[in-house]
Amino acid sequence: MEVKTESSKNPNAKEFDALLKEDLKKRDLKEGNIIKATISEIGKKFVFVDLKAKSEGIIPIEEFKISKEFQDLKVGSKVDVYLERIESFKTGEIVVSREKARRMKTWRLMEKAFETKEEVEGVITNKVKGGMVVNVNSCLCFLPGSQISTTPLKNFEIDKLMNTPLKFIVVKCDKARGNLVVSRRAILEKSRNEGLEKILSKIKEGDIIEGKCKAILDWGAFIDLDGADGLCHVTDLSYSRVKKTSDLLSVGQTMKFKVIKIDPDTKRISLGIKQLHSDPYENLDKKYKVGDICNAVVTKCVEYGVFAKISENLEGLIHQSELSFVKKNVQPSKILSPSQKIKVRIIEIDTAKRRISLSYRQTQDNPWDAFEKKSKTGSIVNCKVNNITDFGLFVSMENSELTGLIHYKDLAWNENEQNLKKFKKNDTLKAKILEIDKEKEKIRLGIKQLEKSPFDYFKDENLKVGSIITVSVKEILPKKGIKVVIGNNENLITTIKKSDLALNVQDQRETIFQPGNRLDCAIIELKPEQSKIVLSVKEKERIENEEAVKKFGKEGKSSGQSLKSIFGKVLGSKKKNKKKDKED
Repeated sequence: MEVKTESSKNPNAKEFDALLKEDLKKRDLKEGNIIKATISEIGKKFVFVDLKAKSEGIIPIEEFKISKEFQDLKVGSKVDVYLERIESFKTGEIVVSREKARRMKTWRLMEKAFETKEEVEGVITNKVKGGMVVNVNSCLCFLPGSQISTTPLKNFEIDKLMNTPLKFIVVKCDKARGNLVVSRRAILEKSRNEGLEKILSKIKEGDIIEGKCKAILDWGAFIDLDGADGLCHVTDLSYSRVKKTSDLLSVGQTMKFKVIKIDPDTKRISLGIKQLHSDPYENLDKKYKVGDICNAVVTKCVEYGVFAKISENLEGLIHQSELSFVKKNVQPSKILSPSQKIKVRIIEIDTAKRRISLSYRQTQDNPWDAFEKKSKTGSIVNCKVNNITDFGLFVSMENSELTGLIHYKDLAWNENEQNLKKFKKNDTLKAKILEIDKEKEKIRLGIKQLEKSPFDYFKDENLKVGSIITVSVKEILPKKGIKVVIGNNENLITTIKKSDLALNVQDQRETIFQPGNRLDCAIIELKPEQSKIVLSVKEKERIENEEAVKKFGKEGKSSGQSLKSIFGKVLGSKKKNKKKDKED
């Protein structure tokens, strides 16, 4: 049985269904697509658009303001919108977006630009970790820090690039992750290479060209050659020493350069300024000779010496040791100053190493010559203490710039380091000149030599090596020996070694002595000129044994008898004689 509906019975309803189906076919309303819409109303917060759907789409007005198209917006204008949903889950209204439509359209353009390597225009909006964010037609891209420029930029230089339309090349496009990476450096390198090829076709090695300094570094300068960059290294600026590039060049300065080298592989252009002039080291031996005295101008002072210019583009070094005869470790800037005109003597020319050694002090009067004429070894001079060290006193002598040394052993005859504590800086004293060494530039003085030497005691007492003397124990030196005083003179103190304390090894013990004990010992070495004396108890006992053997015969020595047995026989015979005398 056929069931007939109301619409099938009514011919008007059939016609309406047909017209509706035909109209819906014409409307391309698919979610995720960009469709054309007509603006029907512009409100304060929203813009209403007609998509020929059952309801109008509502778009926040900010999406039109971001792209700066709100000013040209009118009712009836056609715009592209992105259809997110035909019916919203909450309101049942159609959901559309102008921003997403623009972004999707830009993505398509970016994909095409990535494939064809076309340039795109964008604006750097803000900084992020590792680089910058670039807005290309509402599509946010990442610009790595290394891709901003061909050279590292400072913060203030990057700030100037922000919010300014710039050209970029898309180097990475990942639609699945929504990742876009752009590069400005590729644009700059491309334009630079084009300019470089143009420049390289016009110049060759040895040409003299004009360039403009665009950047200065410590090790050189980059020169702009009408679109191509050349490098002038700091060593190619001048034949003289250049500490900093900024000393000779400044940014924006225009001058002539000589093309030193063009690398065909890297296409790098090396430039030089000093090559425009002749090398001052060529035929240098004909112009200057070692020993010549010439005028010079101090160019700079460093820690180890002074550089002085003796002619144009020709400098030499005055080492710190060649500045003064007197001041050895003085700071060079305290003797000479830059731009000061002086006379110098050439002491060495090394053309292979491109070095010239100069001397300033050799053009001055040598104070050693005057001192040698005025003061002789053995003369007494007035001195002033300049410095006190662990080993002696440095003193300045009256009417002289020279400095001498009084060693602590030359302060007193006891040669004690504690004698240094008796002196203070700026103390005045008298000293005797002991030695003048002009070659080594040393003067040795002494204070103890002003007094009579305690070693004259041996001459006065007619003592020599082998003589037996009596000494007093002053100090016990554990495991070393004993310190003794000779002739009750505190300036005559020496040490008897432990091995010289007795003839028998078992008796060589310093512990058997006490300070104040007196003992006899023999002189085994005596050098008064060196203030040296060596004493030995062992030698004294050996001498006594030899004398006893000589006096009482050789039988003790040949029979192996000891001194006790020898002296026992003698003492025994004396006792027997005494008994006989008593009986008589």
